[in-house]
Amino acid sequence: MRAGRVTRVEDFPEAHKPAYKLWIDFGPEIRTKQSSAQVVKHQTKEDLLGKLVVCVVNFEPKQIGRLLLRY
Repeated sequence: MRAGRVTRVEDFPEAHKPAYKLWIDFGPEIRTKQSSAQVVKHQTKEDLLGKLVVCVVNFEPKQIGRLLLRY
């Protein structure tokens, strides 16, 4: 598990359930990774931007719609 900071947030209209695309900066070793979050009902994009989050980063790549997630 690694801590990273959300640097970019966009709507994710291709997702089956309402979600955001997130770009999370984990520092120079891991760099920036993309993820998605189904938190549209609870958080705005502005709320998420700049937040510190904890993620598992050693999963195999996963295709979600047009977004290929590499953790």
